Amino acid sequence: MTTEPFWKHKSLEEMTRKEWESLCDGCGKCCLVKLEDEDTGAIEATDVACRLLDLGTCRCIDYGHRKRRVPDCVKLTPGNIEELAWMPGTCAYRLVSEGKDLFAWHPLVSGDPDSVHRAGVSLRGKVVSERNVSDEELLDHVVD
Repeated sequence: MTTEPFWKHKSLEEMTRKEWESLCDGCGKCCLVKLEDEDTGAIEATDVACRLLDLGTCRCIDYGHRKRRVPDCVKLTPGNIEELAWMPGTCAYRLVSEGKDLFAWHPLVSGDPDSVHRAGVSLRGKVVSERNVSDEELLDHVVD
């Protein structure tokens, strides 16, 4: 029996559902609205978060039904994480898929779910909800 944390010795495919879900650090970055250029396929990030993202907790307010309520919500899977180049470099799913360790501020490492916010890695206080932004205004919210 190993005493190593599960993410150090299991692949994403080998994880239980509970382990998989616990990898989410609660940063909210995957919930940013992204715009895709129809001609080039280039994806641009905005500072606008999905309408289901609680901007205080950086968690989905209806996680179990998110695909029904937001049809273009991307469900992360072990099979698609490597294809999602827009996922942040701090994302635990991405890190584990690349054979890297989690950051010290990750709640699984720190033992504190608020460590991601204190480290300044989450979207808390940095974005607006798409509930407050019209489609016409989205281009004004593109960020580098």
